[in-house]
Amino acid sequence: MTERLIEGLPDDTQKLLQTYVKEVKGVFGEQLEGMLLYGSAVLKKYSALHRRWSKEQIVVPLFLMEEELRTSAAVFPLEFLEIQEQHRVLGGRDPFIGFHVKTDRLRETVVQGLMSHLLHLRQRYVEGGGSDDATTILVPLSITSILPLLRGVQRLLGRPALSHSDAVIKDVSEQLKLDLQGLLDGLLLKRGQISPGPHEVPRLFDRYLQAATLLTHAVEQLSQSGQR
Repeated sequence: MTERLIEGLPDDTQKLLQTYVKEVKGVFGEQLEGMLLYGSAVLKKYSALHRRWSKEQIVVPLFLMEEELRTSAAVFPLEFLEIQEQHRVLGGRDPFIGFHVKTDRLRETVVQGLMSHLLHLRQRYVEGGGSDDATTILVPLSITSILPLLRGVQRLLGRPALSHSDAVIKDVSEQLKLDLQGLLDGLLLKRGQISPGPHEVPRLFDRYLQAATLLTHAVEQLSQSGQR
């Protein structure tokens, strides 16, 4: 399996991944056709290797057979569109060359994802007691999970799925004519570009929740009108 260099990665990260690929290949040998980077089935013989590499923030990989790749993509179109467009090959062959992700369930997937995100956002806020510390952890985690869904909205609107997070939010905001400033605030918090004080944290969460609610309802209505 030929090793690949990932353009744009720091040298130390590059070397870390090369060592990781060699060790994984050492476990699976010729059974391993390729390795893709994108950031669950845990095979028993991989577990010891994972204990070592989890310390380097390497998450548990997803192991897929060729047929499972096709069936999984049909069930999870949004996730596999994201992987297809944003992955990098660490070694071996790229299974996404010439691969087609069916999008007939994309609309349903995006609506379900947004509704689930909104329900969990409210639930996690209550679980955290509405404290400032819990909220400043919750919002960055939430914005991370909603960004792929926003790119899904772009796809539903026939727009190109943008890679820069702020551009994605602004594009969806303009296309749906919504005020999504709360999501942009959440993104700034995640990046460490804003540090809200104790009086501002509740207001930031209110703006974030309002934006997430507006987005969910707008896409739900968009879905209903598209099905008529």
